[in-house]
Amino acid sequence: MLSNFKEWTTSPTIRTVTCKHTDAAKYVVSNVLTPGKEYEVKNETEEFIFVVDNTGKVGGYYKTYFE
Repeated sequence: MLSNFKEWTTSPTIRTVTCKHTDAAKYVVSNVLTPGKEYEVKNETEEFIFVVDNTGKVGGYYKTYFE
């Protein structure tokens, strides 16, 4: 999906995903993602998924955090 990243917050949700863990080796994600919670997917690439996180903003995270 190609769209202007500034419009992702208001763009239609592609699908929803569930966070399966927040165990990050390099970055702290436990303050913006909650295991077991569903998130709206706004965009994705091969490696990353862009969801509306706990801050209410769109953030990009490795797909390994979601199922």
